[in-house]
Amino acid sequence: MVTSVVLVGIVRQGQRDVGTRDLDFQRHTILRVSEMVFQDRREAGRVLGELVASLPDLKDAVVLGLVRGGVPVAFEVARACGLPLDILVVRKLGVPGQEELAMGAIASGGGVVLNESIVRSYHVSAKKLEHVIEREMLEMDRREKVYREGRPAMDIAGRAVILVDDGLATGASMRAAVRAVKTRGRRVIVAVPVGAKSTCEELAQEVDEVVCALTPEPLDAVSLFYREFGATGDEEVVALMKRGVGSRD
Repeated sequence: MVTSVVLVGIVRQGQRDVGTRDLDFQRHTILRVSEMVFQDRREAGRVLGELVASLPDLKDAVVLGLVRGGVPVAFEVARACGLPLDILVVRKLGVPGQEELAMGAIASGGGVVLNESIVRSYHVSAKKLEHVIEREMLEMDRREKVYREGRPAMDIAGRAVILVDDGLATGASMRAAVRAVKTRGRRVIVAVPVGAKSTCEELAQEVDEVVCALTPEPLDAVSLFYREFGATGDEEVVALMKRGVGSRD
């Protein structure tokens, strides 16, 4: 299997044709996906953390890990940059009766992204859509209480916000996260260990910077770039929050 991979990439707002101009990327072609995989999310976070730490003007930044898989990655990014860690809960909006099929995503703070073509194709009425959103908002609130254990959300007003997940495929969850923080943060940075090249380029039009260690072509599945990609448990999220919130060491 021959996979084209872009390594060590930072896409800045306004740079649409990154692949052809190669202004911020070093290009490599690999013969096997296994040559590029991360051991686990923590290792991916350490690699990503080195890239994020090279960015200028991060002194007031906060790192937000997308729950749940993005939190172990975000923990390492926050540690590498000497920045505080917090979470952002994002929930998939599943088609009624076919919940595994995503018709959008919602993030704590109010960010909502919908795939209008799926909503139309599956004849999801406004009433059904509203019901799904309300249900997922309740679940988001429940998870926030579990993970925070009474701690308030970090104030991001006027600060640089670094949104971290374990990978980007379609980018629906990350887009919801971006919309949830964009009006409050002075600068928004998306950082992931691996992501679809097209998704990274699209997101670069919505945020100030996108940092992605690997952008394989094609990206069949984020999990292919991890040796260990089991589900991140609630207990791990809580433990990392205790270690990372407010920490600058």
